Amino acid sequence: MLHGRLELTPVAIKAGALLANRLCGAGTELMDYEAVPTTVFTPLEYGTIGLTEEQAKERHGADNIATYHTRYKPLEWAVDKLITEGRRTCYVKVLVNRADSNRVVGFHICSPNAGEITQGVAIGFKMGMTKEQMDSVVGIHPTSAEDCIGLDATKEEDPDATKTGC
Repeated sequence: MLHGRLELTPVAIKAGALLANRLCGAGTELMDYEAVPTTVFTPLEYGTIGLTEEQAKERHGADNIATYHTRYKPLEWAVDKLITEGRRTCYVKVLVNRADSNRVVGFHICSPNAGEITQGVAIGFKMGMTKEQMDSVVGIHPTSAEDCIGLDATKEEDPDATKTGC
């Protein structure tokens, strides 16, 4: 049944392979529809995995969710004056369940290469990474991906969280 599920070709392929393994006795794994990395390929890509902010607060309780975020301009835009002088920015948001060892329950990014970044984050997400584990990774400079780690401002404490500097 696909009602409320992602209707994407890679999801169907993975779900079918898992079903085939179960039917022939070679496995028991079920498809995890919440841990599907997804990207919308618009001029500024949007990538997501896990729960939305609203879903996370509903499922785990609003008091248990911390929403780490930042607005930033990637260094790769520094050569384009139309972008750097304009209001165009990128955004990343990491949802953390405080009641479960700061486990990451949602990731959202709007930036160049968001699909590639989301695919990388999906590995840790699928393995149950915590915010501390995510922050322990060394960022690759100068990429938008480095702005996804080491987030220290929460939406609850700093609704704007605009990054300044490198």
